[in-house]
Amino acid sequence: MEFKVSLEKMIKNQIEARGIKNKEVIETIRKIPRHKFVREKDIEYAYDDCPLPIGEGQTISQPYMVAYMTELLEPDKNAKVLEIGTGSGYQTAILAELFKEVYTVERIDKLQERAKKILEELKITNVFYKIGDGTCGVKEKAPFDRIILTGAIPEIPVILEEQLNKQYGIIIAPVGGVLMQKIVKITYTKGKKKQEELIGCIFVPLIGQYGFKK
Repeated sequence: MEFKVSLEKMIKNQIEARGIKNKEVIETIRKIPRHKFVREKDIEYAYDDCPLPIGEGQTISQPYMVAYMTELLEPDKNAKVLEIGTGSGYQTAILAELFKEVYTVERIDKLQERAKKILEELKITNVFYKIGDGTCGVKEKAPFDRIILTGAIPEIPVILEEQLNKQYGIIIAPVGGVLMQKIVKITYTKGKKKQEELIGCIFVPLIGQYGFKK
């Protein structure tokens, strides 16, 4: 199946038309084959304007939301990122192109195994994998320059802020209830914290000590 036309249509109508301007983010989305990260039965919808189920009650996020959250992270080739919720591995692959190192945590081992296999096929080598409760972060590898949560959380855990570089760190997360959230961006600049509440969104809940209960 040829995906080039669908990909370019996605970039034009879903990404650029909605205000994504970072050229590196757009080019990375053009480079990473989204259809590799969806289930075989959903492959024809890989570039559609919607999230798709990937099994285990999880989804691959809508393309625009991936681009939007990635742009908010302010890509930096020297920065180290913590991703909470590997999921399909699509967001992980995007991050790996734009940052120096990506540490990704997933609660469901079956999902992370599948994602790891796809990233290895794409010859992405700067990703480090962990199975566990992502809401607790990865203390042993802190501090991180960027932290992204790819599932909904009631509030950004203090334990994650403690693992952030306070000189130039950014956290992006969908914060709110199970059914509706808002994207929240926390920026630290030379120890000073700024918090912004941005667009509304709907993400699958993050299960964990500082997330939602099962």
